[in-house]
Amino acid sequence: MSHLINRRDLDFLLYELLDTTSLCERERFASHDRATFDAVIDAAETLAVEAFADHAAKLDANEPEFDGERVHIIPEVKKALEAYIEGGFLGTAFDESDGGLQLPYTVSQSVAALFSAANIGTAGYPFLTGAAANLLKVVGSEAQQQRYMRPMIAGRFFGTMCLSEPQAGSSLGDIRTRAVPDGEGGYRLKGNKMWISCGEHDLSENIVHLVLARVEGDPPGTKGISLFVVPKFRINDDGSLGPRNDVRLVGLNHKMGYRGTVNTVLSFGDNDDCRAELVGEQGKGLAGMFHMMNEARIGVGMGASVLGYSGYLHSLTYARERPQGRSPAAPDPAKPPVPIIRHADVRRMLLAQKAYAEGGLALCLYCASLVDRQATTTGDDAERDRLGLLLDILTPVAKSWPSEYGLEANKLAIQVLGGYGYTREYPVERLYRDNRLNPIHEGTYGIQAIDLLGRKVTMREGAALKLLLRQIGETAQAVSEDPELQGFAAQLADGIDLVAETTRAVADRSTDAETYLANASAYLDMLGHLVLAWIWLRQAQLARAAEPASTADADFYAGKLQATRFFFNRELPKIRHWADIVARGEDSALSMRETWF
Repeated sequence: MSHLINRRDLDFLLYELLDTTSLCERERFASHDRATFDAVIDAAETLAVEAFADHAAKLDANEPEFDGERVHIIPEVKKALEAYIEGGFLGTAFDESDGGLQLPYTVSQSVAALFSAANIGTAGYPFLTGAAANLLKVVGSEAQQQRYMRPMIAGRFFGTMCLSEPQAGSSLGDIRTRAVPDGEGGYRLKGNKMWISCGEHDLSENIVHLVLARVEGDPPGTKGISLFVVPKFRINDDGSLGPRNDVRLVGLNHKMGYRGTVNTVLSFGDNDDCRAELVGEQGKGLAGMFHMMNEARIGVGMGASVLGYSGYLHSLTYARERPQGRSPAAPDPAKPPVPIIRHADVRRMLLAQKAYAEGGLALCLYCASLVDRQATTTGDDAERDRLGLLLDILTPVAKSWPSEYGLEANKLAIQVLGGYGYTREYPVERLYRDNRLNPIHEGTYGIQAIDLLGRKVTMREGAALKLLLRQIGETAQAVSEDPELQGFAAQLADGIDLVAETTRAVADRSTDAETYLANASAYLDMLGHLVLAWIWLRQAQLARAAEPASTADADFYAGKLQATRFFFNRELPKIRHWADIVARGEDSALSMRETWF
């Protein structure tokens, strides 16, 4: 077994929990079957182990460098990406007519998970490119798709997302980058962008920057923002590369982790000649960019889950092989030490990692399945709307919960290894550093919480939350007669009531935005844990009904049941604490004065 993801678990999630093969009954995926899916996942796992994991430590120790003229990246990165592109992995979810494999997004995300677990630094380049290409598929013109999107799917061009600026991180309404019409149907851009991943390198023929800017004269705030495509090299009419565009690398940001993905400060228009094309409608750029950002948010949650998952598998192997100490019931020093997995507290840490990592992966793949089912549901507007509502309210949870608890899993992996875990001899400290970025990028935990409570919970008079709680309730009801699961069903039902009551209580403060949102992060904590309890109970339901084919299979299902027990006994009760904070409007942070710090 590799130390990326337990393949038996991935198969369980895809084919037992999510019934991914049923997507083959839909026209878009009719040419595929489980054999197709398995072949692609097998090939991805092999490449991830052999060409990505093999240089992850070297890339971390030798991060990209800028010598004033060009960025230098270790050669293993380009070699791995060439093999990735040759395998067709960049186009897994794109239409066959665009050069893709037209696989379900759920399968595409499973493939992405393997590469992220192996080496998230190298994987960042194609993943960001895929998100940029998807944005152009949704809001770009046919000419822009031909000029930029298809070369990205083919792996000739890579893509970026240029939102933040030195003075405006998440507050996009404060961006200063300006666009001026050039009188020929295009624009000239001028400004600076900060924290731009994959912003400069020699890994592809061209780099396609998707840039937020304000057309001169448009109003301030987010409603005045437009979206532009800015290539590193301009494109000639015949599709060949033209002269270098007026985009300059100012410098590199050096990060705690995720070091292999070059992170840049870019300057646009130093010579007043940065050529740009408007994407979509003027003033509607943020809406267009959200097509990329929402996909990226699910991807961030997925990456966080599998980094936690890989750390869990590494620490599990170590715990099985590392002899130390003796059982409290048999402390005789004359007896040989036992593997540390036999110590209860080590098993506690391993079981917590299992609950966090496997639960986070299941949640993110569930969200991916919602994307597939909504996109391929035809002739049933009500069902499409239902799937869209679930995806809307779960996206901030899927981005944030795994980012917090995948990182917690990595922390516990280090603890299992003890002093060795804190050294570079083992990968768990690197996995922790890589994962520490995930609670920050694509919207911090606090921003996701504000989005959840301030927008998703209240939209359409609470329709999305009501639907989600109803879905969770149906699972609780379905297992309420199972003697092994009925206690968990009752706990879940109580949690549903608690979330509903807490939401009604906090709604009374909704007219005062500052007070209403002061404890949004506690609300996200509460709802996130309820959702993960639901995800685990759904897995337990299947485990109870399963007919194991072998002893190993029986152990697998027993592990699912025990992880469910752990989550309900140790994690779900925490929601009462968070609910109390939200319901009573605990205001120690809000009322704290700056001078008191």
